Parts: sequence; C-alpha cells; structure tokens
Amino acid sequence: MAATWQRARLIPTSGIGSAIEAERRATSALLAVVEAVRAFSVEVFSPLGASKAQRATVECFIEVPFAVGKSTVRPDGLVRVTYGNKAWVALVEVKTGENTLDTDQINAYWDIAREHGFDTVVTISNEISPAPGVHPTAGLKVRSNSKVSVHHLSWTAVLATAVMVKVHQGVDDPDQAWILGELIRYLEHPASGAMAFDDMGPHWVAVRDAARDDNLRKNDEAVLDVAARWDQLLRFAALRLGSEIGDDVTPTLSRAERDNPTRRMTHLVEALCGAGTLDGGLRIPNTVGDLHLAADLRARRISAAVDVDAPSDKGARGRCSWLINQLGDVDGRLVIEAYPKNARTPHTATLADARYDKDLLIGDDKKEPHRFRLVLTREMGVARKTGKKTAGFIDSVLDLITDFYGTVVQNLTPWTPPAPRITRPKPIPEPDARADDDTPTGTPDPDEAPGDVAEAPRPSTSSYWDLGSP
Repeated sequence: MAATWQRARLIPTSGIGSAIEAERRATSALLAVVEAVRAFSVEVFSPLGASKAQRATVECFIEVPFAVGKSTVRPDGLVRVTYGNKAWVALVEVKTGENTLDTDQINAYWDIAREHGFDTVVTISNEISPAPGVHPTAGLKVRSNSKVSVHHLSWTAVLATAVMVKVHQGVDDPDQAWILGELIRYLEHPASGAMAFDDMGPHWVAVRDAARDDNLRKNDEAVLDVAARWDQLLRFAALRLGSEIGDDVTPTLSRAERDNPTRRMTHLVEALCGAGTLDGGLRIPNTVGDLHLAADLRARRISAAVDVDAPSDKGARGRCSWLINQLGDVDGRLVIEAYPKNARTPHTATLADARYDKDLLIGDDKKEPHRFRLVLTREMGVARKTGKKTAGFIDSVLDLITDFYGTVVQNLTPWTPPAPRITRPKPIPEPDARADDDTPTGTPDPDEAPGDVAEAPRPSTSSYWDLGSP
C-alpha cells in the first residue's frame, strides 16, 4: 500500500495550468528558498554585489507594486540583503518555458530601480547569455558605468548552483538542506518551466544540410543563429559539468573574445561557412588541460580533445609509457597524437595500437615527444532537439563531454619536474704541514725541546658545510 502513496512536497508541481502560473510559482519558490537557505543566497547573489556575511538578513518579496505615472508596475520579485547599515536591493524579472525577456519591461524596471536607489535588476529565464557579462536581451538602457546594473541568470545556472551547494559544498542545517533539495526537485520537473538547453533552433536542419553541401553564406541570419546556439550549448555544458563535479567550469575564450564578444561570433561564422565546423572548449579547474570540442557538420563527426605536456626527464619511450600507463582501461579507439618539439605534424596511433608498440608514437627519427593530444571522436547526432527517436545533436555533444572527461581527463595527472637533490661534495683534506719536510718520520725535530713530543695530525672529518666553523 505504502508504495503507491504520493509523498507530500513543499513545492508541488501539480496544478500548474498556464505559463503565468508557472512563472509565479517558480518565482515564489526560488525567492522563498533564497531567504531560507543562506548558503544558497550567498552563491546566487553575492557575485552580483550582495553581502557575503553569514549573519546578513535576506528578505524576499513577490509582485511588489510601484507607481509609474498613473499606472502601477509590479516586478515579479524584490530581494533585499541587509548587513549592518548597508542594504543591497534587486528587482527580479522571471520568465519560464519558452517565454523570452522583454526589452521595454526590463528598461521600465531599470528606471524604477534608479528612482528608488536600488542596486540592480536581475532577470531569470531559460535564455543563456552568449558570453560572460553579456545580457541575452538587446536594446537595454544600462551602460557599463551605470549606477544600476542589469544581470541575467539562466534557470540552468540557478539549478546548477543549487546542486553545487547541496551536493558538493553541503548545508549544515538539515532542514535547510531538505528545503534546497525540494527546490532542486521542483526545477528538474518538466512542469516547472525551468528547461534545460534542448533545442538547436528552427534553422538547425537547414544549416546542417547546407554545411554538408558547402552552401553557407556569412551574412545568412540562420548561420548566425546556429553559431550563437552553439556557444549557448557550450555554456550549458559548462554549467552541467560544473554541477556534477562541484566546481566552476567555464567556456574558454581568448582575451580578445572576452573583451569583444563579436570576435567570437565572427570566428564561429567564418569557420562554419569555410570548413563546416564549430569549435570551443571548457576550462575545468585542476585538470591537465582545457577540454577542446569540435563539431564537423560535413563529416557528421564530433570530437573532444585534451593536450598533455610530456615529461622532460624521460626518454622517448619513457614519455609514451608515462602517458599510456595513466590511461588504464580507456577505450582503445582513443587517438594519441605525439608532437616532437616545434613539429606541426604528429605521429599518430590509437591507444590500442600504442599499448603494443610505443614506437608508433616516436617515428623513424626517434625524436622525443614534446606534447601529446588525446582525441575521442564519435558520430554526431543530427536531430534538432533532445530526447527524440533520432539522436539529437545536443545529446551527442553532452554525452561526449561527460564520457571524455569521466574516463580520460579526470584521471590524468600532469607531469611535474622532480625536486632538486642536495649534492654533498667530497670532504676536503687538511694540508699536511710535514709534506715537504725531509725529516724522516719519527725523527725528533732538533728545534723541539728535549722531552717535547709533537702531536700527530688528526685526519679531517670536516665536510663542505663545516668549513669556517669555530
């Protein structure tokens, strides 16, 4: 009987009948947990300027009315974090499902925040920012020097933060841990409207097929859309992997791309139209190197790779053995590329072949490998969305990242030079004062007084470190 009973839930998903109801319930649930679980509110709002103090007071409100002219405007929520005599206040706008943020609405909230001296406007939706610090909504009034800022959080980021706090950091209070777990369970339910990244967009199929036919144009809106969604997929993958390992994972960007996000988009569009490829990477703390990703839409193949510096205190075969021994029972189809110093072309072999013949990674010239690249390649999913009968592109990329990191990257230890050894020089013998004396050994010195006996010199036991001691 008990097996059929339904467990009571703090935040039920039943009864959500519309998008408006989903937004109200998600807003109320999130802000209530933010107020109740201090560890969670610190992780969500302190990066946006709120106090990190554990004893700070957190107050959350929903649908707070503000008079604007003759009308009343009601932001979805308001968060106030107070510590001492300082208070940080944010207006919150929430969208769920496929609903997108509205430029005019955000600008109106920004005006309210300026008028009342609030600190920021925070938007939450299923949209993923194209780059760190870049809002997914165009046309906002805010500028880099504005006193009131605008920040965006995706539901994926909120869920990843909740999982990281509960599973990896831990919540000391058991009641707070249970409350946070209820929010996680709610956000993971499809009815909540907090969706994962599951769609490459309406232009995916056309761009995918045109890439195979080498028929893409750089100014095509469809190409721009797919390129932008690829970067969103990488950010989603970073959040998902970060929640699984309990650490911050970030997409890799060059300094130029961080300073100017349009450079990243220009690179993706040129690569997609030129070679039919999409590329990127993930930076994972304390790993041997960045995880590189590439999707070849023409060949319908995706690959993950990591670069590993070879140890400099071993010979050619020793360097190869050092790497292969760390790979254990990894899939033998993993490809190893061994690059001698300053070489552009590597010696290549599968892991299975290299286990039996390491010379395949050395070549006839017998040059020692300077670095290795490990590459795992798979068939690319072609479907636009996840969870379909045909394998989805997003599914194939996420599965590749999880498998490659879990079986290869996390088990690799980078080489470190051995500590220098202390070298003790041989003892320096003391000079023999009688070395040049022709007087036979044992013959008394005529200058010595009768009865005086010269003491024989003692053998030296001093080392280099004892010289100069009194």
